Amino acid sequence: MAVREIFTGLPWWVKWVAVPVIAVVVFGGLIVSLLTFVISVLFKVLVFVALVGGLIYVVRKFTSSSSSSRSDW
Repeated sequence: MAVREIFTGLPWWVKWVAVPVIAVVVFGGLIVSLLTFVISVLFKVLVFVALVGGLIYVVRKFTSSSSSSRSDW
């Protein structure tokens, strides 16, 4: 028996309202924990990229100023 056959005789509100509400109630905690995990990983990646970019900027600024001061000597 396929899923389509099960839902054939049911009203539209069972398919589009009741079943999704039951799914959210049953799997709500899992969905929230997965979203929290994904958002925290994305935030950590963003912080990592910002820190690495800042480090590269500082190192290039420092090495370019120190090499130009060396040539001034």
